[in-house]
Amino acid sequence: MIPLHDDRSTHLTPWVVRGAVAVCVLVFLYELTLNARDVALFNYSFGVVPASLFGIAELPDEVAVIPAWATLATTIFVHGGFLHLIGNMLFLWTFGDNVEDSMGHGRFVIFFLVTGAVAAFTHAAWDMNSTVPLIGASGAVSGVLGAYILLYPRSRILVGIPLGPIFLPIRLRAWVMIGIWFGLQIFNVISSGVAGSGTAWLAHIAGFIAGGVLILFMRDKRHKLFSDETAMALSPATEPSALRIMRPDPHPDAPNGSGPWKKGPWG
Repeated sequence: MIPLHDDRSTHLTPWVVRGAVAVCVLVFLYELTLNARDVALFNYSFGVVPASLFGIAELPDEVAVIPAWATLATTIFVHGGFLHLIGNMLFLWTFGDNVEDSMGHGRFVIFFLVTGAVAAFTHAAWDMNSTVPLIGASGAVSGVLGAYILLYPRSRILVGIPLGPIFLPIRLRAWVMIGIWFGLQIFNVISSGVAGSGTAWLAHIAGFIAGGVLILFMRDKRHKLFSDETAMALSPATEPSALRIMRPDPHPDAPNGSGPWKKGPWG
């Protein structure tokens, strides 16, 4: 399922989310200028290498450019391919602004880095002898999902489901969509094992749990958990369209009650 849009408006401009997306894209564009060997060295330099993190093995001087503990943060901004990048950024763009809005910019920076670090550390701790670098923002993005489902479980999410040549758009409640996603992470751990594939499923689970715990303490108390408020409305059933479009209601804090408040990369 590919998230395209959610129905929640925000009070704050999501500068941290936008900044994180920009950094990830710029780092990826830089990687595209490198040859295969240099890309591998870059991943070892800024990804989390479990054996190095726990002092079991030392990296060569040419890649040990920062302390091993610092890679718990830098790994978030390094991706291994276009699909890896765009998948993480779509999830972050769709859900991250609301979580940032719930706690403010400064606390969200801490939240994002901590959930990413917890996810990477959990993955590394499971196999301390591994010398394969862990890269990607999926652990931190999982933390965003863990927070979002506690804040706005009843939000409507427009998702796209690729079915061969057909792209099926449907709306799901956040608790359904994120619940299915989390169930798939558990299924993948059970079926393929923690280290049974190239995806760090355990990191996703750890990040998700960390996000759910941290939101309890880091959110502004004006943002209630399990909110059932809606910020947008469906267009009339009579609208001549196979897929009705979600339109934003005016936000109460918008100037003169005006809107619209756009969400997601598609407006």
